[in-house]
Amino acid sequence: MKFGLLYEHQLPRPWHDNAEHRLIREAIEQVELADRLGIDYAWEVEHHFLEEYSHSSAPEVFLAACARSTKRIRLGHGVVLTPPGYNHPARVAERIAMLDLVCDGRVDWGTGESASRAELEGFGVGVEDKRAMWSEAVEQTANMMTMEPYPGFQGRYFSMPCRNVVPKPLQKPHPPLWVACSKRETIHLAARCGIGALTLAFVDPAEAGKWAKEYYEIIKSDACMPIGHAVNANIAMVTGFSCHGDGAEARRRGMDGFRFFGYSLGHYYVYGTHYPGVTDIWQRFEQARPSLPEVGSGSGIGTPAELREHLGRFAEAGVDQVIFIQQGGCNLHAHICDSLELFAAEVMPVFKAGEAAREARKQAELAPFIARALERKRPMAPIAAGDVPAVPALGRLIVETNVPADVQVSHHAAAAITVPIRDPLQERAAAGDD
Repeated sequence: MKFGLLYEHQLPRPWHDNAEHRLIREAIEQVELADRLGIDYAWEVEHHFLEEYSHSSAPEVFLAACARSTKRIRLGHGVVLTPPGYNHPARVAERIAMLDLVCDGRVDWGTGESASRAELEGFGVGVEDKRAMWSEAVEQTANMMTMEPYPGFQGRYFSMPCRNVVPKPLQKPHPPLWVACSKRETIHLAARCGIGALTLAFVDPAEAGKWAKEYYEIIKSDACMPIGHAVNANIAMVTGFSCHGDGAEARRRGMDGFRFFGYSLGHYYVYGTHYPGVTDIWQRFEQARPSLPEVGSGSGIGTPAELREHLGRFAEAGVDQVIFIQQGGCNLHAHICDSLELFAAEVMPVFKAGEAAREARKQAELAPFIARALERKRPMAPIAAGDVPAVPALGRLIVETNVPADVQVSHHAAAAITVPIRDPLQERAAAGDD
């Protein structure tokens, strides 16, 4: 089984000077440490306007910073908000590809719809259409990464003309594709689309085993129709994290952070009423703390022996990756680093010992099913070379259409008007040159 870290960049009030700067610097240091220790993934969310819960609105910037100071850890968007109101599909294709080039092919491309009113209404994304927006945008973004040129698209939620979207990613045909899942139905959607299930729901290993079984049954069935140009058959689960030789100390260090994570998530997504720039979620959490359930048992919070037992049940359930929520609430940077080092020394080796063989067996078993799934995919038709539309430069367009002199144009277009238009290929043809 593989392991990852999830970053929301939580920052409870009260906010002190340079608190955000310190938060980000410490998170980068944690990813650097995880890279040295052999942790497999660092996942970074994209959220907007979710004060205290998540100060991570530009994950590609954070991941690029991590890319330059790490060597092997995979860098995952967990996730890119995919409806075009948040991110135009072409911009997603460009950013994912550039990051993949910067980090030498270590990007995983997680996608999602989002489900908070603060974000959806802030960007004018309709709740009733967000799943259809996700589907349209993901498929076309994958096409943009693989087609040269991209033929153009007239869709329900976005349209664009024929363009060659550059750069292209280092990983071919594109980085591994995932979708955020918080419900069983979305796990099934992931399998039908042939993509990884980035499961951001807190379920016990028994329930995780049911979800994993159903996921792989669909992957192996005719219902699997890849939305991208490759199949990424993986299922990941999240859990809390704090590792210490003393179980009580592990819970003391990690329990409040994990509980605040769940409390603040519920505030924005389930039961809260938020006043932007006014509501103090941490204060509300402290008031509610006595009534909140204890956490630790059945999570990644405890002694190395407790973690080996709990995570072992995830592995037996067929989960491919466990992702730790280690940066939550007011968890201390030093405690997070100590936990990672102890985990890497006394827990992770148990699961790494047979990981290569497990992965090889899994890929061999799935290979014929994946091949058939890709055969079922209906790819976008390429555009013939002779049908690629011309895109005249603005200066040429202004001259050829006789735009009146009093029309205001950019300084680039104005410069073009004063210079005779030359086309070297036409001039050579006129002169009889080959």
